[in-house]
Amino acid sequence: MQLEQLLETIPEYARDLKVNMGTVLRQTELTPRQAWGTAVSCAMACRNPQLLEAVIEEASKHLDETAMFAAKGAAAVMGMNNVFFRFRHLSSNERYAEMPARLRMQMVARHGSDPVDFELWCLAVSAINACGTCVDAHEKVLKEKGVGEETILAAVRIASTIHGLAAVVG
Repeated sequence: MQLEQLLETIPEYARDLKVNMGTVLRQTELTPRQAWGTAVSCAMACRNPQLLEAVIEEASKHLDETAMFAAKGAAAVMGMNNVFFRFRHLSSNERYAEMPARLRMQMVARHGSDPVDFELWCLAVSAINACGTCVDAHEKVLKEKGVGEETILAAVRIASTIHGLAAVVG
């Protein structure tokens, strides 16, 4: 199903999500590649197959193979990292913070896409997965790379809208 068709099925009580989806993907703070990569990563993180299929179909018009691979990779690696690092943060046992993760994270170094885009996608997924440690880490890297707060918040707007849609689609 195409994204536009899917949005037409949104119930009236969730109309704000439908309207927001139309605007958050066209924010001037993000390039189309950043916006659509964020949408793909977030749709994967939200685990709604119908929404994911529609987002990927539309995103394929805006992303090359490398960016699509990296966006999916960001969702995959953050799906793992967010659980691990959120556990470390939430646990009162301080020893966990001293122990190595011992998890393979090659995607972070070898995604093949623009590093700023990949960091935005990781940040957005981390926001969905409520991992404060990862949100802080990715925001810090983005700011070090010269990305402004408006751009960062634009990616989080996409994450929040996709997350809301995932709850009402299907």
